[in-house]
Amino acid sequence: MERVRSSPAPTLVSRTTGIERPAFAAAFDALPAPRTAWNAPDDALVLASGAAATLTASGPDRFAAIRTGADELFDTGDVHAGTEAARPRLFGGFAFHEGGCDGDPWGPFPEARFVLPRVQVTFADNGAWLTVNAVGDDADPDAVEARLAEERDRIAGLAASADRPPRPGIAATRRTTSREAWRDSVEAAVERIRGGSLRKVVLAQALEADLAASFPRAATLDRLAEKYPDCHRYYFEPDAGGSAFFGATPERLVALRGRTVETDALAGTTGRGETPAEDEWLAQELLDDAKNVHEHELVADTVREQLEPFAASISAGERRVRRLATVQHLHTPITAELNADRHVLDLVEALHPTPAVGGLPPDRALETIHDTEPFDRGWYAAPVGWIDAAGNGAFAVAIRSAVTTARRATLFAGVGLVADSDPDREWDEVQLKYRPILDELEGER
Repeated sequence: MERVRSSPAPTLVSRTTGIERPAFAAAFDALPAPRTAWNAPDDALVLASGAAATLTASGPDRFAAIRTGADELFDTGDVHAGTEAARPRLFGGFAFHEGGCDGDPWGPFPEARFVLPRVQVTFADNGAWLTVNAVGDDADPDAVEARLAEERDRIAGLAASADRPPRPGIAATRRTTSREAWRDSVEAAVERIRGGSLRKVVLAQALEADLAASFPRAATLDRLAEKYPDCHRYYFEPDAGGSAFFGATPERLVALRGRTVETDALAGTTGRGETPAEDEWLAQELLDDAKNVHEHELVADTVREQLEPFAASISAGERRVRRLATVQHLHTPITAELNADRHVLDLVEALHPTPAVGGLPPDRALETIHDTEPFDRGWYAAPVGWIDAAGNGAFAVAIRSAVTTARRATLFAGVGLVADSDPDREWDEVQLKYRPILDELEGER
């Protein structure tokens, strides 16, 4: 296990002021790397820059190590937040499994990394807010106030550019898994399921794309926000070296506020129709499809079981169809009231990986993933989100995602396999799940 933080007992000073709302892309371009962006349907949009403090960890205890580091960081805070949405928060994520960041393109990404930004711009319902954080030797209140005034003059009211950069276009693509290899892998996994050693496993593919022009970071995030307003959108630069991990995921892992927990079961997929009537027909077919319903119920039942040790009560909503721009999913919202005060990372560790991205039983599923996938998952399908001083937080499952540099992107997508899975049908579903990111990389259509 490894842990890094700014000082053994850091002092945190944080100051916030309201500002004239800047255009997101203009503020993004004005802030230096490494940058972070986070937005969720029930959360403010946050754009952050720099690192007042960085927590990293690796190994099987990485969740506990980040929690300990976060508690120590926030323990000595001098915070004037101005509004709850602009309070200091740590933003970051974890690797899907231990050792999951060993290969390309994950070299710059630790197995766990969380950053307290130096500068944070919060776009909330009650206005735009600028926060400046400092830790350790930099945590002088007068100096932080001066930095706040300086950043306000630089960022407040920045206007959008008249011309949004176009999509970069794709010059070439390479698959890590051939269709023949995929068919063999799915048939082998289904044989394990039918033999009783597995109940479900999620297998993924990676798609490498050479970009025809430089990746337009801010413009891509703007387009994802317009097309997927009901998804969790995230963007992480691990350093100033040019790599970024981003996506727009429909799957919330967990949100904790006080003792109230919200999570989701999301599994079972079909496409969108070309007409409203076809769309409705596909949705009803999904609701009636035995394979997809079985896969979904495995996820929903397991999420409830994973929450039970922490919960005084658990309730699940009615199974429904959730429509996105390119796909439709079976979705069951799940809420719980905890039986004691908990840190959000306790729940993150308990819930990850959900059967929607791993499988059942978890150990056997992970073994199958290791044996089958010819690439490292890194942060793909892993928890990404934020933590605050109270131990509250929100985390999403990082699917519909990609790692990019200036001229290359690696996309990831996976499907859940059960006893009656068909290799060709599952192949088509993977291609469908590439579309949210692939559409934002291909040239204008």
